[in-house]
Amino acid sequence: MNFQRGRQKEEPEINLVPMIDVLLVILIFLVVTTTYSKFAELEITLPEASTEEVDKNIERPQAIDITVNAMGEYTINLTPVKSVSIEYLRDTLRDAAKDQQDPLIIINADAKATHQSVITVMEAARLAGYNKITFVSEIKPGN
Repeated sequence: MNFQRGRQKEEPEINLVPMIDVLLVILIFLVVTTTYSKFAELEITLPEASTEEVDKNIERPQAIDITVNAMGEYTINLTPVKSVSIEYLRDTLRDAAKDQQDPLIIINADAKATHQSVITVMEAARLAGYNKITFVSEIKPGN
C-alpha cells in the first residue's frame, strides 16, 4: 500500500552558501597566518663538480685568485691586501683586473674562514661590476 500516491517527490538540494562560507573562513585563516618574508639575494651561479678530466688546452678567461685564510685576511693574486673594507677590496680587484671587462673571480677560502669574509669578497666583486664568481674546493679522498 502506497499512501503517498498523490504527492510528488521532493528533489534533494545542496545548499552552497554554508560551503562557500566555510571556504572563505579557511581562505582568510590561510592569508592571515602566512608569513611573508623578503630575503636579500645575491645571484650567483654555483659550479657543478665532476670527476672527469678537464681538457688542459681549452682557453680559460683571465682569472683573479682571491684567498681568504682562517683569520679573515685576504690575498689577491698572491699579493696581501692591507685593508678589509669593501671599498678597498673593490679598488684592489679593479687594479688586479687591469683592462679586462669581466674577469673570472676565483675564491679560495679556508674551511675555517668566516662566512662574512667570503660574503665581503663577493660584495666587493659585485661593486666592481664583476659577475663571474666561482669557488675552489677539495675532493675528499675516496670519492
